[in-house]
Amino acid sequence: MDSTVPQHILDALTDVDMPRLPPEDPASAHVEVAGLRLPVYRSGCVVVGSGAAGLRTAVELHRRGGDVSVLSQSAWGGTSACSGSDKQTLHTANTAATGDDLMAMARAIRSGGAMDADTAYIEAVGSPRMMASLQYLGLPLPQDTLGGTLRYQTDHDETGRATSCGPRTSRLMVKVLAEEAIRLGVPIHNQTTAARLLMENDGRSDRVRGVLAFRNRDRDAANPTGLAVFLAPVVVLAAGGPGELYRDSVYPNGCFGVLGLALEAGLELVNLTESQFGIGTRRESFPWNLSGTYVQSIPHIYSVDADGNEHHFLADCYRTTQELASNVFRKGYQWPFHATRMLDFASSLVDLAVWREGQAGRRVFMDFNRNPLPVPGDEPFSLDRLDEDVARYLGTAGATQASPIERLRHMNPLAIELYRRYKVDIAAEPLEFAVNNQHMNGGIAVDTWGRTIVPGVYAAGEAAGTHGVTRPGGAALNAGQVFGTRIGEHIGASGAAKASAAGFPQSAVESAVAAITAILGPQSPHEISDVRAEVQARMSDSAGLICDGESVAQARKAAMSLNASIRTSGIATSRDAEASRAVQWQQMALASEAVLTALDHYISAGGGSRGARAIRDPKGESLPLARSGALEDFRFRNERAADRDEQIVVRKDGDDFTVSTRRNRTFDEDARSFFERDWPASLTGAIYDLDRE
Repeated sequence: MDSTVPQHILDALTDVDMPRLPPEDPASAHVEVAGLRLPVYRSGCVVVGSGAAGLRTAVELHRRGGDVSVLSQSAWGGTSACSGSDKQTLHTANTAATGDDLMAMARAIRSGGAMDADTAYIEAVGSPRMMASLQYLGLPLPQDTLGGTLRYQTDHDETGRATSCGPRTSRLMVKVLAEEAIRLGVPIHNQTTAARLLMENDGRSDRVRGVLAFRNRDRDAANPTGLAVFLAPVVVLAAGGPGELYRDSVYPNGCFGVLGLALEAGLELVNLTESQFGIGTRRESFPWNLSGTYVQSIPHIYSVDADGNEHHFLADCYRTTQELASNVFRKGYQWPFHATRMLDFASSLVDLAVWREGQAGRRVFMDFNRNPLPVPGDEPFSLDRLDEDVARYLGTAGATQASPIERLRHMNPLAIELYRRYKVDIAAEPLEFAVNNQHMNGGIAVDTWGRTIVPGVYAAGEAAGTHGVTRPGGAALNAGQVFGTRIGEHIGASGAAKASAAGFPQSAVESAVAAITAILGPQSPHEISDVRAEVQARMSDSAGLICDGESVAQARKAAMSLNASIRTSGIATSRDAEASRAVQWQQMALASEAVLTALDHYISAGGGSRGARAIRDPKGESLPLARSGALEDFRFRNERAADRDEQIVVRKDGDDFTVSTRRNRTFDEDARSFFERDWPASLTGAIYDLDRE
């Protein structure tokens, strides 16, 4: 990129102005429940979450005649709107030149294992439509002079299917989708936090009747905590991932997701063992992934101990300066920690070494004004001594400047500008960073139309467990758009959301209110801050990128103990406005136990290192050593090939969890559609499998 990009363009791509919400309609009625006067809102479908996936679902359903409304904890304040990287990636079929092989793309999406083959194909075949529709709405994806979308290579992507609007791709997606939702007149209820699904048995099975939520503007003397009833026969859970689960996290603050809520409603969760961890700046300063050009500029990485001494710790992990510098560069498109890349002196040794420095109490920094220091006994850093793939990339990019900051400014001035907006000048001072939790690949189990096991409940985006062990960078944004569209189509075809909910499920509302009230324990020994500190510390210390069976088992027992105590005593609040946060932390504690249960099951059954987690085992494989004493006590258990063919399923059963496994759904790659034969199924709606409802 030309470093003389005008300031107004830098401004537009880093400071994305979001649309203002229109005035909200008042409640349709009020009801008396358990001594509270609760407002009632009615629609045909409630979408929980106002990120890219939720807004896509709402827009597509509205276009198909659905009466849909959106609940937003904080409009434009979630993960989609507030996260990113140097050039945040959208992963779509590469339409350049001769086009892409969608079957090959599907295989690449599921290449890490533990992913359904039909889901991977759906994401691949749906990606061109998804990208085109976003461009139609105004998403400014970059093009060449002949209209081809610009591409690059990203994580788990050997083809180059990545594209980007810059650091704020997902925020720009939220912007154009929000503008469309507002234009269509979709009601968006802001400052509204879903607390409980309203469930009612129709004689055959439990069905959803709506959502009980906390709503700031509905707080009054007759309803101190602001509970509100949103009635609808269809609910879509699209509130993102459990960002508050880890202390060491790059998620924006306040991202809780809906996994705990889903567990309490009887939904199944899958692949909770699979997450993403990678280097980035923490939430205490400015949460941001340090991928792409941040590391492709090859800054010097070092740590500082309590006495202020610098440590060139990567030199203990790599054999030569060239090897060290080349693997720092590769973190640009191999950003997530990956267990197999610890071997053969590959790029994830960087993550492991950074993690170990943190465990030793040292702070780790990137210095963009210094090139990497040499490995002892080797030649100094030089752009003329880099691995072939690295030298070719920098040469093609024209990034041959003398210092990392000059190379970064040449390749991506937006990356520098973004930190400057948050009062961090990486051109003037080193940038502190760590290895953080970044994404939950698992989530709520869904079928090929986004349906859960509970009739009327769907899930999309990071809330849905559609990913496997790994995923290409930007595939999550694609999956949220593809499945948001399919859910809108499916609900529209069913006709379930064409009219607002009728009647009032008295017993379901009473049960939900009672459950929420039980959590709010004025005399509880558990303060919100204490629950947060305990859950986050346990997850970061025992269920991060480095795990061992004993620690995970102990952590699971501690999580069970905490949840048992919360069930007995609740969580204390000092004022009514804290009620929603107390419920969110009760649900986060529940989600924590579910993750640890799945992880304990996987490790105790013999599961090994894969994807985002390395499983330590004294009988396992040792790492190659560049220097005596460097990581020599680290031995890791290898993954079993059979584990790639199945997924771990967790479901709440009373106060406990049941754990099972299921085989990945398969997909016949040799099957081909035939127009005249298959057209009737599309015309009649048979493709939607509505008989299951």
